[in-house]
Amino acid sequence: MRKRLTIAIIALVVVTVAVTSIGSYVLIRRATISTAQRELSGEARAISDTFSDRTGLTKVSFRRELAVVSSAGNFASVQFVLLSPDGTIAQPLDGGLTTDEVDPQALLAGEQVTGHTSGLLIYSAVPTPLQATTDGTPVLVVSRQAHSPVDGIRYFGLIGLVGIVVAALVAAALARRFTRPVVAAVDTTRRIASGDLDARVEVRPREDPEFAQLADSINTMGSNLARARDQERQFLLSVSHELRTPLTSIRGYADAVLDGATDDPHAAAAIISSEARRLERLVQDLLDLARLDADRFTLDLRTVDAAAVVRQVVGGFQPRAAELGIELGLAPGTDTECPVRADSDRLGQVVANLVENASSFAARRVMVGLAGSPEGAVLWVDDDGPGIPADQLTRVFDRHVTTDREVGGRKGSGLGLSIVAELATAMGATVRAESPIGADGTPGTRLVVELGPATGTSPGLSIAPGPTTATYHQLTTLSKPLLEGDSQL
Repeated sequence: MRKRLTIAIIALVVVTVAVTSIGSYVLIRRATISTAQRELSGEARAISDTFSDRTGLTKVSFRRELAVVSSAGNFASVQFVLLSPDGTIAQPLDGGLTTDEVDPQALLAGEQVTGHTSGLLIYSAVPTPLQATTDGTPVLVVSRQAHSPVDGIRYFGLIGLVGIVVAALVAAALARRFTRPVVAAVDTTRRIASGDLDARVEVRPREDPEFAQLADSINTMGSNLARARDQERQFLLSVSHELRTPLTSIRGYADAVLDGATDDPHAAAAIISSEARRLERLVQDLLDLARLDADRFTLDLRTVDAAAVVRQVVGGFQPRAAELGIELGLAPGTDTECPVRADSDRLGQVVANLVENASSFAARRVMVGLAGSPEGAVLWVDDDGPGIPADQLTRVFDRHVTTDREVGGRKGSGLGLSIVAELATAMGATVRAESPIGADGTPGTRLVVELGPATGTSPGLSIAPGPTTATYHQLTTLSKPLLEGDSQL
């Protein structure tokens, strides 16, 4: 690329010099001829007036004065010829001029004729009446050799050659400057493609803005790929751990039952069943994410009562909350009808994942709230756990992100909130995390989902800090798999 760019710049300069030289030669030649013809025409008229009808002029004095005029004016030739009435000239013209070039008919009409030959011989012919001439029309023919502009063009060409050399040096420097960042970008992207995600494009001081932006884009891409690789590794480690733990329990209790080493086979079977459902939920989460990535996740968006969905999910989690020693309740006003545009099943899955996540962190209490308005609805789930550091608030909805803030060893795979974010986006909703809760700095975490109205879209809502006192409601029970679902973050 550098070589081609250099050659292209040099070729452009060469063509420019050539065109300029040819154009200059044509213009200079035309100007030289025009100026010489104008000057010679005036001089020819002046000489003609000097000899016209001059009295007392002998042949000897005529030739002497003609020679003086010829030498004084730096002419190529000064001669008088006799033009016959039939347009012929008996004697030859100096400088190789022909009779046709001096236009005999114009001369017979008394007109002055001025022109030039291809060899830049400028001539001017003037009818000049002489004393005692009766058998024809005397014509004064004056000629002068004009200087060819080729000599000037040679100097111009020499200057152009110097310009080409300078242009070659500048072209090489520019090509090196332009191609260096491109070559560096190609090399870096090639290294990234081969697996070296730590490769970066060096941005030099005073770099061209376009190249600096290209380098920043490539470096950002490399950083994102490296972060994605690290997250993938963390995800694999997390999922491996999550799979290993229930599998170990299932295998251990199954072997104990087979070997007769347990006194309570029914309790062992219950644990095996619980761990199997835990595995099933983890696999289902992975399948849900895969469907979302493949755009194969079906949604049936229609007007649904978000309050009814929330009450059903919270009621289904009451037994699980009781096992964990957590109070699970609804904020005041949540039982009011709240129409939104959503998929009822997917909205229930969102609420379930949020409640499961909060249960992993809560110390004693989890509260679910819902506030509706003409612009949409805001669903939130609060827990009184240790909260989320400020630098992690924007990452809690990323895939396979887990924290070490779980209470009582309750730890999930880091998939639940990512599914919440994916489902919310698919339904036109937004999610966010707040910690601590409210302006008064109440400890804990609030996960917020902003839902669109029953018709149209939501411009974005905000909610006031959640209530500090809970009003709990006993609700109906959901299906059994939800009762024993594992936490997700």
